[in-house]
Amino acid sequence: MARPRQTVTYAFDAYCGWCYGYGPTVREFAAVNADRLDLRVLSGGLFTGARAQPVGAYASYIPQSDARIAELTGAVFGAAYSRAVAEGSTVLDSADAATALVALARQAPERTLELAGALQGAWYRDGRSLSDPATLKAVAAEAGLDAEEAAAAYARPDVRQEALAGFREVRRLGVDSFPTLLLHTPDGGVRRLGGPTTSAQALTRALDEHGTGA
Repeated sequence: MARPRQTVTYAFDAYCGWCYGYGPTVREFAAVNADRLDLRVLSGGLFTGARAQPVGAYASYIPQSDARIAELTGAVFGAAYSRAVAEGSTVLDSADAATALVALARQAPERTLELAGALQGAWYRDGRSLSDPATLKAVAAEAGLDAEEAAAAYARPDVRQEALAGFREVRRLGVDSFPTLLLHTPDGGVRRLGGPTTSAQALTRALDEHGTGA
């Protein structure tokens, strides 16, 4: 008998180290439950407005935070990323990163979670700015997508507006930290599933315990 479908929102940010560490777990969780899970990926807008600063502004705590993330999740941060943090000039702009994700997902919406991880890898492994169209093109090409089409989409106002609408939806859902997985319940509410160190198996158990989603 087919299991009832359930809806989960994954609120993340491409410039969130904990989201980078949690990404493999979320992808495993989504794959294991693919027959019953509708997963929506939304960018959260961690570095926007006055917080969209060169990474050097946050360099005093990034190494310690990354070490903790690596310890608890097994995430591997690339040497190129470490050099970019030390150099300090790359601006962490979540609006640009979110727009890049929407531009990619327009070509393959069913692969949004995978593409979110690819963007994070471009920064946390390769140290490449997610505001740079060249980064977007490289990620698109590696994913087998049309790089020029992705770059053209990135420049369109409607794509930027979709990214910003995602920020607003995340706030509406009450999310104030990343990563966050929310199960949508039949009464229109949401329940949080686990945290950034929760295993895919534990997430699946939580999905089972909370019953059918909206």
